[in-house]
Amino acid sequence: MLIIGLTGQTGAGKSTVCNKLKKYGCYHIDADKIAHSVYEKGSPVLNELCRSFGDEILNYDGTLNRKKLAEIAFLSEENTLKLNSIVHPAVTNKISGIIEEQRLLGTKAVIIDAIALFESGENKLCNFTAAVIAPHIVRKERIKKRDGLTDAEAELRINAQRDEKFYMDNADVIVKNYLPYNFDEEVQKILLWINEKE
Repeated sequence: MLIIGLTGQTGAGKSTVCNKLKKYGCYHIDADKIAHSVYEKGSPVLNELCRSFGDEILNYDGTLNRKKLAEIAFLSEENTLKLNSIVHPAVTNKISGIIEEQRLLGTKAVIIDAIALFESGENKLCNFTAAVIAPHIVRKERIKKRDGLTDAEAELRINAQRDEKFYMDNADVIVKNYLPYNFDEEVQKILLWINEKE
């Protein structure tokens, strides 16, 4: 079974690329959704986050206030690293379990869609990696619209992530998800790698 790591900065369009690859029969593992599941009320991960960042990251009902966590976690590099050290191992463990399930089911290809693919070490699970990129201004407008963020909130989220050069240097394939590049032709780069590796 082929395992493809897909990453890129927020707003670059990883989800759009994943939706296209699913049409070609790839099974999609969304690391962000898995992260949500490890944050569940009363979970060891949520308890550890409260110890590190304070109970102010909780809603009144004891669930995680993701916006509040993001505000605190992205304030400094130290806080971002602390967040990642708590969340990444739990997420990677769950992803490994899903990969094994899909292997047993005879799935041909799995995409690990993870914003922190390299930082978490999840790239080591993959046969090859692809990064989706787009210019800063394009990504900022996309995430403001998608997540209802202010200009300042969008900048904070973007600045907490690696720069484009990091993805260019580390990924096997680069997908340019912005004009004037043709989206279908860009996704074909990943499909070519899939065909070569099968």
